[in-house]
Amino acid sequence: MSGDGIERNTASAGRFRSSAATHAGTVRSSNQDGFVNRPDLGLWAVADGAGGHEAGEVASQLAVSALESIPVELPPNQLLIEVQQRLETAHNTLRQEGARRGIGTMIATTVVILLAHADHFACLWAGDSRGYLLRDGVLIPITRDHSLVQDLVDSGLITEEAAETHPHANVVTRALGADLEVFSLDKQLGELAAGDRLLICSDGVTKALADAEIASLLAESDAADGFVVAALKRQARDNVTAVTVLVGESGLAAG
Repeated sequence: MSGDGIERNTASAGRFRSSAATHAGTVRSSNQDGFVNRPDLGLWAVADGAGGHEAGEVASQLAVSALESIPVELPPNQLLIEVQQRLETAHNTLRQEGARRGIGTMIATTVVILLAHADHFACLWAGDSRGYLLRDGVLIPITRDHSLVQDLVDSGLITEEAAETHPHANVVTRALGADLEVFSLDKQLGELAAGDRLLICSDGVTKALADAEIASLLAESDAADGFVVAALKRQARDNVTAVTVLVGESGLAAG
């Protein structure tokens, strides 16, 4: 942890160079976000915990630990299966812990995971933590929120602009540990090109920064702490976490 309170982590392997940064924000005393930064696995993740005092941190760290402990030697197709299986196990564990703590107790976390190998990526998510791809200066959203306001936007009941200030903007409809009999992750597949920059982040970032600002920051630098610093300048009330990945030439380290 640095003097500015931002926890930073950088790593590189193969054609990927990545960085991660997290901060509790300007209001909360604890940070219930967590991240995974493992370019050696081609695996990155952000988890944003919820569920009251300490419970959110328990949930996010369970998700992070489940992903961090995946062995390096797994082939890409098996890695995807392993991620899905481990998160389903984490979901069931969180539901059981919530039940143990009492009726109505929920210990949950959003999660967004980026997997990359050679010229392809997969993004998996549950909740409103997001993924973006910047290519040739154009910001492309990878994920679509599992949230009440997104459902209202999709149904035409409110506009995108109204969603940003909606009183229930923090209500998610899918998460690890949520009251769902069948847990599932949405998945988006895509191709990678040299020079691509990817971002996964908690909603503490996206509630503080508009997409145009995210695009500008990602174009300027592949350092994750830039997003956290910018969100803090906007007096981010939530925990803020970002992980960035710079894609180098195929077969070469990112430069």
